[in-house]
Amino acid sequence: MKKNSGVLAQLRLAAFAASWLVCVAVLAAPAADPQPPSVLYGELFDAVQRARVYPDSKTFADAIPNAPAEDIMAAYRRERAAASFDLAAFTKAHFKEPESAGSAYKTDPNQDVCTHIDALWPVLTRGPDSAVAGSSLLPLPHLYVVPGGRYREIYYWDSYFTMSGLETSSRSDLVDEMLANFAYLIDTYGHIPNGNRTYYLSRSQPPFFAAMVGLAARRSGDAAYAKYLPQLLREHAFWMKGAAGLKRGTAALRVVRLADGTLLNRYWDDRPTPRDESYLEDVETAARSRRPAPEVYRHLRAAAESGWDFSARWLTDPKDLSTIHTSDFLPVDLNSLLYELERAIGLGYVAKQDAANAVQWTAIAELRAAAIREVFWNEKRHTFTDYLWAQRKLADTVTLAGLSPLFFGVASEDQAKQVAGTTRLTLLRPEGVVPTAIVSGQQWDAPNGWPPLQWITIQGLKRYGENALAEAITRGWVRENVEGFQKTRKLVEKYDITGDDAARDGEYPTQDGFGWTNAVLRGLLREYPIAACAAR
Repeated sequence: MKKNSGVLAQLRLAAFAASWLVCVAVLAAPAADPQPPSVLYGELFDAVQRARVYPDSKTFADAIPNAPAEDIMAAYRRERAAASFDLAAFTKAHFKEPESAGSAYKTDPNQDVCTHIDALWPVLTRGPDSAVAGSSLLPLPHLYVVPGGRYREIYYWDSYFTMSGLETSSRSDLVDEMLANFAYLIDTYGHIPNGNRTYYLSRSQPPFFAAMVGLAARRSGDAAYAKYLPQLLREHAFWMKGAAGLKRGTAALRVVRLADGTLLNRYWDDRPTPRDESYLEDVETAARSRRPAPEVYRHLRAAAESGWDFSARWLTDPKDLSTIHTSDFLPVDLNSLLYELERAIGLGYVAKQDAANAVQWTAIAELRAAAIREVFWNEKRHTFTDYLWAQRKLADTVTLAGLSPLFFGVASEDQAKQVAGTTRLTLLRPEGVVPTAIVSGQQWDAPNGWPPLQWITIQGLKRYGENALAEAITRGWVRENVEGFQKTRKLVEKYDITGDDAARDGEYPTQDGFGWTNAVLRGLLREYPIAACAAR
């Protein structure tokens, strides 16, 4: 990494210190978080997951109890010592198994893919919710769209792409409802959790809230930034918590202060335990590692916060998940998202005619942009890569995260040109782009293609005039989606984009539905009319 000038480093310190003080002022302490099933049901939860009563760990995490948790636990403690005790029977007598989202929907074989997508939005819509005692669901006051399959709840970063597709489908009403839900989550819990489940409260996901507000601003103008300014500030405060007084070369929660004083961010999770929704998988991964189990759990959870769960991007050994060390990285995509958040806060103050704060936050955003161009630029790989903050070196792995500075307009023109070349040579495949070129057995690596990464890559390239490559990716991806739909009458969460095989790898079977796939395809068919339904 190049050395910063002393003046620039001091400016960064001053700007981030000022932003921290502003955010602390708006961040009232939220009420105590409701406990996840692993805490509510303690030893019963552990027993059910270890016994594989349900093939998918998420099933029991989402199960609906038919009595108060304390009553169920009292019954369990009374009955479990009996020789005739049947754990599976006990569990199924006291909990209702959740249904898959959209499982009852039957596709009309006469529909084209756009009509299919538009017809699925109501099928995947949930809410407003009612609270159920002992359930892991965090009730939301407005309508929202779930991804589908095992994903029965709203997901943070998924929803930005879903909302983009809803705009294309002329469902801005639903976009506004979802935006109101995310504002509610920030106001209620102090941040947007991974999803609206109690077991997701200890982490967030890639912070797309500012970009969601941007979708509304395209229709209503910058007044949208003013409307959601309190929530934008609280979102920023969540990600910057721990920054005050942080020493150089150290980290706290999601914040890292580099040796030169620059503050940047990493992924983190507040719990050092197995994830409720992947409980046994995490226990087994930690057991294979030679590190303390809580350390492994933190890194697994941090990868879940990143959305890239899992990828060689986070692994010392690409073939061994137990070598995961997510929080040792400063991710280039996370910091690009936080640049967008800081920029949005500045726009909010502009809309409120608060010139002093507008100037301050615009400067804060530009300082982060300068840090991104410097810290994450990999001269050897000709692209942006993650940064190993403790080792003070760039990661060597080329990933689609390196397109985020293009998507948010942070890259220089020369950097964007080089990123396009590296993407073409390294990550381009016949039907889109792969997250990394590594075939690791993890789902966020080759040969899989993921809708949100196609969208970020395509739009980022177009922003810098790399239209030929953007169109090549689009045409390959749309062809894969449409041909798959014509064969199966389904759209799924990810695709093998190197041939005719189905997508593979990961902790669970490939899900159909599927929110962000529908959304990205709908948007691309509007921009590139290569199918019969594109005009709609």
